[in-house]
Amino acid sequence: MDGNRDEAERCIEIAQKAFVEGKWERAEKFLTKAERLYPTQRAKDLLEKVKSFPTFNPPPENTGDSAKDGLHRRNPPGSPKAERKHDAEYTAEQLEAVKRIKKCKDYYEVLGVTKEASDSEIKKSYKKLALQLHPDKNKAPGAVEAFKAVGNAVAILTDVEKRKSYDLRGSDEFVRHSNRHHYSEFTYTRGFESDVTAEELFNMFFGGGFPQQNVYMRQRRYHRAEHQQQREQSGYAALFNLLPILLLIGLSMMSSFFISDPIYSLTPTSKYSVQRRTNNLRVPYYVKDNFHTEYQGSVGRLEASVEEDFINHLKHACSRERNYRDSMMAKARSFGDRELFKKAQHINTPSCDSLHQYLS
Repeated sequence: MDGNRDEAERCIEIAQKAFVEGKWERAEKFLTKAERLYPTQRAKDLLEKVKSFPTFNPPPENTGDSAKDGLHRRNPPGSPKAERKHDAEYTAEQLEAVKRIKKCKDYYEVLGVTKEASDSEIKKSYKKLALQLHPDKNKAPGAVEAFKAVGNAVAILTDVEKRKSYDLRGSDEFVRHSNRHHYSEFTYTRGFESDVTAEELFNMFFGGGFPQQNVYMRQRRYHRAEHQQQREQSGYAALFNLLPILLLIGLSMMSSFFISDPIYSLTPTSKYSVQRRTNNLRVPYYVKDNFHTEYQGSVGRLEASVEEDFINHLKHACSRERNYRDSMMAKARSFGDRELFKKAQHINTPSCDSLHQYLS
């Protein structure tokens, strides 16, 4: 029985390696064998995880002609050096997936969903793209940046507040910075950066990954943090000398950098002179003259925000009106003035009336 247990453990290790390499059927085969030899909860859990993952077509096998099978090699097939560089290979399909991400104009296009997509649709698209672009699986140039872009996109669009902010200003941020920078992580995170790394997001979505992969990722994060610390230490002296100049520049740019006009106003002004009404509650709001050309977000989400602000404004105004009426009635009671009490009872509360009308 112990011999079966050792063999079952060996099958599990083979299955884990096959899964990381994208060989789903091989992983399932060895996990099933491990269950037959020596049933364990570990093998059962891993088997369920493998079966739940989306199926991908394996890369075409090498036929000796890199132009036909889509594999890019630095060395001739069959040579020892080529075998050592096997991990550097990538398919034409993987390269095309990276190029598509580079051409995207916003997070919705990165994930291939519409601006009205639900959380489940966004997460489903992310799972497919993350497995396709993960650096352990995709070795094409730019795959790391594309993987980070996909992770940042799902982190922003599945957060209610961040998605709302991105819908209001996200497109403007991208257009403003993409004209000055080539495709990079900076382009996709400027102003809308996730609080977690792309690898942490990947592990969250896929249940922590496999043990070998986790060890590899922890080692890579450790070396990255170590290199970053060395760079920071070498740059402290230079930064200290430049600090006064940077402080002056920062103070001069602070007002323009942080202050920006809102998209709409609930009251008309000289700047917000164009009146619109929401489709649901017909709430009036006002926008700038260039609203149709400048605003690139979802109008439906914008109008939902307008109605929320409007209703909250009415609630606060209604509360003030009722408090004033109640205080006058209490004052009349304390003085025993019936006439004043009757007048207090008939004090108008127009905001409460409007709120009732909109919510009824």
